[in-house]
Amino acid sequence: MSDLTAGARYAIGVDYGTESGRAVLVDVADGRELGIEIHQYRNGVIDEHLPAPDDDVVLGPDWALQDPYDYLETLRQAIPRLITATGIDPDQIIGIGIDFTSCTMLPTTSDGTPLCFLAEHRREPHAWVKLWKHHAAQPEADEVNRVAAELGEPWLDRYGGKISSEWFFPKALQILRESPATYQAADRLIEAADWITWQLTGVETRNSCTAGYKALWSADAGFPDRRFFGSLDPAFRDVVDEKMSRTIVGLGEVAGGLTERAAGWTGLRPGTPVAVGNVDAHVSAPAASVTAPGSLVAIMGTSICHIVLSSSAPAVPGMCGVVRDGVVPGLYGFEAGQASVGDLFGWFAEHAVPPAYHDAARARGLSVHAVLEEAAAAIAPGASGLLALDWWNGNRSVLVDTDLSGLLIGLTLATEAAEIYRALIEATAFGTRVIIEAFEAGGVPIDRIVACGGLPERNRLLMQIYADVTGREWRVAASPQTPALGAAMFGAVAAGPSSGGYAGIEAAASAMAHLRDEVYVPIEANHRVYDVLFAEYVRLHDLFGRGVEPTMKTLKQLRLEAVSLAAPVASGQ
Repeated sequence: MSDLTAGARYAIGVDYGTESGRAVLVDVADGRELGIEIHQYRNGVIDEHLPAPDDDVVLGPDWALQDPYDYLETLRQAIPRLITATGIDPDQIIGIGIDFTSCTMLPTTSDGTPLCFLAEHRREPHAWVKLWKHHAAQPEADEVNRVAAELGEPWLDRYGGKISSEWFFPKALQILRESPATYQAADRLIEAADWITWQLTGVETRNSCTAGYKALWSADAGFPDRRFFGSLDPAFRDVVDEKMSRTIVGLGEVAGGLTERAAGWTGLRPGTPVAVGNVDAHVSAPAASVTAPGSLVAIMGTSICHIVLSSSAPAVPGMCGVVRDGVVPGLYGFEAGQASVGDLFGWFAEHAVPPAYHDAARARGLSVHAVLEEAAAAIAPGASGLLALDWWNGNRSVLVDTDLSGLLIGLTLATEAAEIYRALIEATAFGTRVIIEAFEAGGVPIDRIVACGGLPERNRLLMQIYADVTGREWRVAASPQTPALGAAMFGAVAAGPSSGGYAGIEAAASAMAHLRDEVYVPIEANHRVYDVLFAEYVRLHDLFGRGVEPTMKTLKQLRLEAVSLAAPVASGQ
């Protein structure tokens, strides 16, 4: 150990994403990132068939599962490599924090063993982790929304009047409906963020962020009452008391100390404080220096999550949720989102880009996205004649409808791939503008925007288009690993000042969060063109998204019926 590092203190943040987990070691004094290790999940997103013997358990449309073994392997692989690569003494690591995609949930036994680890449940899809983008619970979400509206449930306004199939209780209700034996066998239904924290500490701890945003909980009212759950299904009446917990712990609190077993996995010191779990998007806000009202942080990756801080909590239609103290203490944190962004561009590159682009990328040692971006940047706004609706994975905000699908109009025999690529980027920017305008129309002002995540790191054209479409300046977080940095910051808060950490997340953000000097400023001429295109986007948005034109849902229903006949889901029915 050098003299320069002898007195330093560090925290580790572990960010669990859709395809991989990453561990980052951070200097608590200034947020400097000393190292990062990424563990690619062995089974990734499970959306075609289970990784069970013979791989013959076929999944239906809109399923998205994961293997909790991949989460444990992230701890066993990434953290030891991180310590080895940086050479930091584990005694200098004062805390660890976890963030997760959400709602990602799983059924377990009373001791936390995932049901899919047990031989008798391994071939049952409902025994596995339901990833955030598991949308097969849409019928259950529709029922939750209908019953809540009929009963006048007061919590519905906190979620913009409608919850998504991505949320906790639609997924839990789907397990009950489609595999009652799995539901009965599950002693616990739990968010993956809380499950992995349980594995680290030996203590089941439920965090206020996932409970508030994804499971209908509030500090004032708790969970919805038993009457509501019983109205969905008598066997669901006591889901909270039988399968969950009413003890919810606030962000920045200590979930517990690292157990001897977890210390053996990670190479860290037993007893190292572990922060209460968090959501990848929400933990990114303070790591992007967003801790004040009127600020929006856009976490831009496979999807976009928009987090907005406010001193009040008006009802904003179409929002994913608002939680007091849900992001930073003393403020209301609003959430909105777009369900398909980076993965939309990935789909296009994989399935619809001519070989010539891929050949050019290989010849130049670039990604095909870089080649597409370069070509798309030469196209003026409006010059492609194209307009798209960005609903390849449904609409999260403001329509909250996973049955919607993508749309591209204006195609001709002269249309080129780069023009489509640019139109898809523009569509996602229009979707973000819809969300920003919904916030402001609902009484939540936005006067500052900060972006973070993988897309701002890789795609300058995208960032300029977002500035041009919204007519607003966009800043970018300095850290390329903002969720992991945020998790590490909460680890430093869990450790507390006496160990070299911080008393609260605001103090941690002041010292550890930074922005780049670069600012994306809207180009006025481009903004004028995008105003015209945005008006057309909104016309299509309302035509197809607000029940006027049912074509998308008709097509999806026909697809579901055809797939169901060809390959029925093995779901224990």
